[in-house]
Amino acid sequence: MTLDFLWYIPNQVQPGHRGDDAVADHGTLDTLTRHARALEDHGWDGALLGTGWGRPDTFTLATALAARTTTFEPLIAVRPGYWRPANFASAAATLDHLSGGRVRVNVVSGKDDLGAYGDSEGDQAHRYARTREFMQLVRRLWTEEAVTYRGEHFQVTGSTVVPRIQPRGRSHGEPHGERRHPRLYFGGASEAAERVAATEADVQLFWGEPLDGVRERIERLRALSAELGREHEPLEFGLRITTLVRDTTEEAWADAEAKVARMAEQGERDPIRAGAVGQQRLLELAARGDVIDDRLYTAPGRYGGGGAGTTWLVGSPEDVAKSLRRYQDLGITHFVLSDTPYLSEIGRQGDRLLPLLRDRADA
Repeated sequence: MTLDFLWYIPNQVQPGHRGDDAVADHGTLDTLTRHARALEDHGWDGALLGTGWGRPDTFTLATALAARTTTFEPLIAVRPGYWRPANFASAAATLDHLSGGRVRVNVVSGKDDLGAYGDSEGDQAHRYARTREFMQLVRRLWTEEAVTYRGEHFQVTGSTVVPRIQPRGRSHGEPHGERRHPRLYFGGASEAAERVAATEADVQLFWGEPLDGVRERIERLRALSAELGREHEPLEFGLRITTLVRDTTEEAWADAEAKVARMAEQGERDPIRAGAVGQQRLLELAARGDVIDDRLYTAPGRYGGGGAGTTWLVGSPEDVAKSLRRYQDLGITHFVLSDTPYLSEIGRQGDRLLPLLRDRADA
């Protein structure tokens, strides 16, 4: 089985994201390049780049890092509304061409400061209907020529994106053979989001839910894919989670509890993220206990942890590898991991955790 292992680069103006080292030059190209090259050196495939209004532009960062690396694959988070489909399809095709096929795309439909960049959207149904059209049209522009499309939200006439994306032979992360275009990753736990994922996404990303929750969602998405008549390769699944890894189990839990104690003193939950269906599912896990499935730590969510920082897998390299293998057994093949300080943890987890996971994948 082919597995993908990505890290996370937060792409923040202010230093100190989730306890990261607050260095003066943290957002410079040289510093960010050190992260990307460390990922190459320590066995990672690439990294998810954080997005949102008030952060540096994600696509610009991805382009700069791709130019300074050789194998690093940026998973570029983009938003319909911030981008129009034809503009984005052209930009991504250009970067994919220049980087030798290293582009991945994460389509984000969560709330943002829409008015700040001149966007507007209606209710949830409207938002995901627009996302569906965005993904449909981008895929067509990458794989067809002279595309004419008349949707409720987007239209193009006789559109051909250049340069054309060149199909590539089967490679790491392409289990179904030829790569025809950059993969479209997608998240979201609402019914509307799952219907978009089931028909239009290549990879559905989950937050760090317990095994039973992930199993249920995979089964539901596979059933939805069949019910709705999915026309693409089978949907794949990914896990975006914090992994706190130390040399021993005892050391890992001591550090995890100390981090949460610091969060309890100063953290406040992001009110936008707290309203999302997927985020709410994570926050409700604390009612089941501080620890689920042996080492899924839910306490961070009570003290300001959001998104991938709401729940953590905690333990030694062997402990965390065992937990991630259990997700793999459910059908997860894409892993987006992280912990802070981001740069030093790239090396620790790349050297200590990834070999345990890749050895099983290659067996």
